[in-house]
Amino acid sequence: MTRLPPLDAHAHVDVDLSPGDAAALPAVIFAMTRSLDEARLATARTDDRLIWGVGCHPGVASAQADFDPDEFSALIAQRPLVGELGLDGTSVVSLEVQRTTLRAALGHLQETPRLVSLHSHRAQRDLLTELERTPIAGVILHWWTGSADLTRTAVDLGCYFSVNSAMVMRPRVMDEVPTDRLLTETDHPYGDRRSPLPRVPGGVEPVEAALARREATSETAIRRLVWRNLRDLTRSVGVGSLLPRTARGAMAAV
Repeated sequence: MTRLPPLDAHAHVDVDLSPGDAAALPAVIFAMTRSLDEARLATARTDDRLIWGVGCHPGVASAQADFDPDEFSALIAQRPLVGELGLDGTSVVSLEVQRTTLRAALGHLQETPRLVSLHSHRAQRDLLTELERTPIAGVILHWWTGSADLTRTAVDLGCYFSVNSAMVMRPRVMDEVPTDRLLTETDHPYGDRRSPLPRVPGGVEPVEAALARREATSETAIRRLVWRNLRDLTRSVGVGSLLPRTARGAMAAV
């Protein structure tokens, strides 16, 4: 396997994880937060392998109720990544409230572009409608399960896709995703429940293997592909200087 580290473009990590345990994680990881309170705590961290997002999860009622657009704007000024953000059709929070939060966030992201990991469970069409209404750069659709038609629309909007093992098993969707829009994710601890033990953030090797089989190539080639894709996306958004050293080095190596 190449010396490039694995890339996990969507995982959940305890914001209180010790620096030593964070340094021992096996990948560069986009670490999602679920509320601005969590994101505020994460701003004090200086991890090299964890890239902390600024999030407001659509399924967390307290996070949605406490969302402050001004605080969101201040937090994203310090970070290259936003996540987890989006819409959820099964949430206890009404779609009206979720849309209000998302629209406010997207407005700030038009002014301050960032990498943005978006949630769309059972709200894929609604999410794409919001992206058409307020277009932004840097969108990564996490664990996307939309139809082939919606996937084509997402591709036309410039979206990238972070893929876990479950998503690779949906060929009708994957057939519509260009290889130069692919990233790997675990969505730990939710999306990797069927992966071999031990399950940890960054354990994307099963995803790499599945993608390699699908594309009739090697796992090494897949890992290089996703780092090239992230490099291209990062350049288009202009946040490369905000990424930690290990991520910058991996993108330079490909």
